Amino acid sequence: MSTQSTSDLSEAYIALGANLGDRESNLRQAVALLNEHREIQVLRCSDLYETDPVGYVDQPNFVNMALALRTTLTPEALLKFMLETELKLGRERKLRWGPRTVDLDLLWMEGQTIDTPLLTLPHPRMLERAFVLVPLRDIVPEGEPTGLYERVHTALNFIDGKDGVRLWKTGIWPGGSAPSGN
Repeated sequence: MSTQSTSDLSEAYIALGANLGDRESNLRQAVALLNEHREIQVLRCSDLYETDPVGYVDQPNFVNMALALRTTLTPEALLKFMLETELKLGRERKLRWGPRTVDLDLLWMEGQTIDTPLLTLPHPRMLERAFVLVPLRDIVPEGEPTGLYERVHTALNFIDGKDGVRLWKTGIWPGGSAPSGN
């Protein structure tokens, strides 16, 4: 079975990015598809940030954001739905770190540690990427019990590449927005 019991609600964090087509529309559609799933509720959305490409740099700039959501899905089932969402929105995997209509990465889920061929949680590079950390900072609440808030803010103090992450647009999701003051 792909779900946990209804009392097993988990909070998860997802990074989203797009650099092909209408980047904002692609991200909005991804958020909407996630929120339409009967076992997923989008809680908070970061602002949108335009970011320089990392890894393969000969491509258009990305627009990146992060989501906090609540779900009864297992991490594996959530990842499967995220991959299906990418395909629905035209994602093609031709080049590692290459251009894409949308990219969804499961970063963290209720403090779980998983290391399988399919999934590693927490995401092994999330604390090394400014394009992930800056949007994540918008939505991880201070004082959350697993220490994720402190890890995100500490990593941001030491990471390079923050100048390649620029605020692009605020408040794109009416159902959940970034908390103020972060």
